Amino acid sequence: MAIKRLGGTTPGRRFMTAVREETSSRKKKVKSLTSVLTKTGGRDSSGHVSTRHIGGRHKRLYRTVDFKRDKFDVPGKVMSLEYDPNRSTFIAQINYSDGEKRYILAPFGLEIGDEVVSGEKVEVKTGNAMPLKNIPIGTVVHNIELIPGKGGAIVRSAGSSATLMAKEENFAHLRLPSTEIRRVSLNSLATMGTLSNPDWKNITFGTAGRRRRMGIRPTVRGVAMNPDSHPHGGGEGRSGIGMSSPKTPWGKKAFKKTRKARRGNKMIVTERKRS
Repeated sequence: MAIKRLGGTTPGRRFMTAVREETSSRKKKVKSLTSVLTKTGGRDSSGHVSTRHIGGRHKRLYRTVDFKRDKFDVPGKVMSLEYDPNRSTFIAQINYSDGEKRYILAPFGLEIGDEVVSGEKVEVKTGNAMPLKNIPIGTVVHNIELIPGKGGAIVRSAGSSATLMAKEENFAHLRLPSTEIRRVSLNSLATMGTLSNPDWKNITFGTAGRRRRMGIRPTVRGVAMNPDSHPHGGGEGRSGIGMSSPKTPWGKKAFKKTRKARRGNKMIVTERKRS
C-alpha cells in the first residue's frame, strides 16, 4: 500500500491524499453477503439526537463479514480483495471448497489465489485462524475473540495487530495495539497476521465535504452557540465559559467521572501507556 496525492487547483484538493489500492480488485460484490444499511442521523427511536456529529453520508451497503471463522478444516480460496466503506481495513472474498462464499478481514500480504483455512491445528500462515492455545508464542494475530465462539471482538482496524506474549494456565497474554497486555482465554480464536491498509491513518482528507460524505458532521464549540443551545453560549464578545466549571451540552459538569470506581480488571496484566 502507498499514499497517493490526488492534486488539484483548490487548497483542499491540492493536499488531499488517498490510499493507492494496488492489491484490491474491482470485482463485483457478493449480493447474498450484502444488505441495506439504514441511516440514523445519530438519532434514537424518539427522534432526538443521541450521538452528535453523525449525519448525511453517501448511500452504502453493509458487507456481512465472518468474524467467527467457524468453518473448520474447509480450505477457501481468496477470490478478491475489496474496499469496504464500513471499515478502515480491506476485506477478502473467500470461496470455500464446498461452494460457500464469505467475507473475512483481509490481512496485510494476503493475495488473490492464496488459500486460507481455520481449525484446531492449522499451518501458521497469514489468514489462517485457530485457537490461541495452538498458536506459537511471538506470533502476530488479529480479529481475536474475547469470549470463545462469539466472534472476533478486538484488533479489527486497519494496520493493527496483537502479539502473543505468553501462555499461563488457561489464558494467553496478548500485547494489544494500545500497549496494554491482556489475558484472553486460550480457547479463543484468532487470525494470524497484521490487518491490511496500514497507511489509512496517514490520509489527509483535504476538504470538509469529504468528511460529510463519510457521515461526519461538524463539531461546533459551545462558546460559539446561543445560550439556548449550550450552557457556554451567549455573552458579549469572545467570552469564555463564564461559569465556575465547564458544562456538557446538557448542563452537566464536564470532565466529572460518572462511572463507579473500577475495582480492577483481572484480565488486564499491564495497563496501557497514557500519553
